[in-house]
Amino acid sequence: MKRLLILFSLVCLLGFSPAVAASDSLAVADSLAVADSLATEALLADDADADEAEGGIHKQLKTKFIDGNVGFMSLVALALVLGLAFCIERIIYLTLSEIKSYKLMEDIEAHLQKDDVEGAKQLCRNTRGPVASVCYQGLLHINQSIDAIERSITNYGGLQAANLEKGCSWIKLFIAMAPSLGFLGTVIGMVMAFDQIQQAGDIGPTIVAQGMKVALITTIFGIVVALILQLFYSYILSKIERLTAQMEESAITLLDMITDYKVRVKG
Repeated sequence: MKRLLILFSLVCLLGFSPAVAASDSLAVADSLAVADSLATEALLADDADADEAEGGIHKQLKTKFIDGNVGFMSLVALALVLGLAFCIERIIYLTLSEIKSYKLMEDIEAHLQKDDVEGAKQLCRNTRGPVASVCYQGLLHINQSIDAIERSITNYGGLQAANLEKGCSWIKLFIAMAPSLGFLGTVIGMVMAFDQIQQAGDIGPTIVAQGMKVALITTIFGIVVALILQLFYSYILSKIERLTAQMEESAITLLDMITDYKVRVKG
């Protein structure tokens, strides 16, 4: 009898274990499905919030632009566009003018060591940038005295420096113009506020706030445009200073090379 009871208990246990395992697996599967659905909903909600935020920023900028008096805000935007156009043009020109000046001077020295002046001139003609142009100008007058060569290099270097700074005056103009237009909009906004107060015959917060809003928005946009252009202008000045230093250093090195060449040829 005991053996029958033990055998019956084992059979019931074996039959109950798969059912429990199956129920556990179903519960885990249901939990995973719920978690996946929640994660998907969260991602969709985040994307919707991001799209709404982007649209909100664009809409806010458009609204502020209109609120700040379209006429004056358009002038400020025009100053930004024209100033950035000059900045981009200068950055491209200065970037293309940069070369490895030390490598150029090594190649020129190698040609002069071989008494190949024409080869050195050809190398300078085929190399872009003001450094190569200054070196070519010095090599053109290699048969003259050192003082004449130095004067020629100095004069031509001044012309190259002027070419590097071409257009920078326009950038400075737009930097000064943008906040000035903003301040002008501020004055216009104040005048509008007083006109509205005069027409209403009462100093109400709504009337004053409308004129002050126009005044402050134009000022903010003008200052922001000036700051953006000033950053680009400072970067352009740093590139001009670096190129000018390269020209001066290369000119000094070239004069030393020409002096050694003359001494060697005479000797």
